[in-house]
Amino acid sequence: AISKDFFSFRKISKLPRSAENIMSTTNDTKFNSVVFLLTGIPGLEDAAQVWISIPFCTMYVIAVLGNFIILFIMKMEPSLHGPMYYFLCMLAITDLVLCTCTIPKMLSIFWFNSREIDFSACLTQMFFIHSFFAMESGIFMAMGFDSYVAICDPLRYSTTLRNPVVAKIGLAMTLRGSMLALPCPLLARQWPYCRTNIIPHTCCEHIAVVNLACTDIRISSYYGLTIANLVICLDMFFIVVFYTQILRAIFSLPTKDIRLKTLGTCGSHLCAILAFYIPGLFSVLTYRFGHHVPLHFHVLFINVCLLVPPVLNPIIFGVRIKQIRDRLLWLFTHKGI
Repeated sequence: AISKDFFSFRKISKLPRSAENIMSTTNDTKFNSVVFLLTGIPGLEDAAQVWISIPFCTMYVIAVLGNFIILFIMKMEPSLHGPMYYFLCMLAITDLVLCTCTIPKMLSIFWFNSREIDFSACLTQMFFIHSFFAMESGIFMAMGFDSYVAICDPLRYSTTLRNPVVAKIGLAMTLRGSMLALPCPLLARQWPYCRTNIIPHTCCEHIAVVNLACTDIRISSYYGLTIANLVICLDMFFIVVFYTQILRAIFSLPTKDIRLKTLGTCGSHLCAILAFYIPGLFSVLTYRFGHHVPLHFHVLFINVCLLVPPVLNPIIFGVRIKQIRDRLLWLFTHKGI
């Protein structure tokens, strides 16, 4: 969720010199049928971006391997074929798509100076970023509901969260994310782009793109900001409600050992939820109110927000969930990967 006034506040002079040179040759041209040029992290020299790419590449490899391992374990272990683990599979797939649709292009900019991106490909990337971010938020809400039923109403768990119900929840989260994100690229496609084709970003983030249009973009700006904030706030509201009830149920249990054991079953969910929403909320607040924060920090932080949850989620669940941890240890000690 990035407000229009943030990018309106930034001046083109903030762009790297190479971007300024390219821009000078592209003024007064419509770019709907050609390519956009991504600057990478504005204001940083190429050498600095190469150094920054090393931790990002390492984190991306960890995210891909970790989430594929989670999916592999879920498939191979019959005892993990249950509602909670199905939601975890959905989360792993969402994480893989979310980081893969942005990080490889960012690395190609840093390493090979491959800044070009076709207009249609740019809009496609925009759709995937915003739709899968909304999907992941919805999956966390569904996982909160799963924990709520398991702890607060365990006798009805098997009847409430049957496989068809889990499938419908997953489909609903997918449709919700897609339908809410679809107007962003559709609106962006309608605007004329005649100022410049330089995007001061590492990816085709919604407002970073439409801010280049030479027309009134308030519809796109308000829609993107409203939907992003609505999704985050609505999902967080339900998560807070679920975990409030969960904590009340936990602390009403008779003994300390039972309370600690029960709290541990939902502790991994809470850690993953905090890793997702805290950077997201910080990004929203920074973009909305931090107008004096350098542009390169905003762009860098958005990439961190897109990459940190896919890295941490398989680590958190792999360590916290005993069945996954035991199966992973068995694979390494008996077969190897």
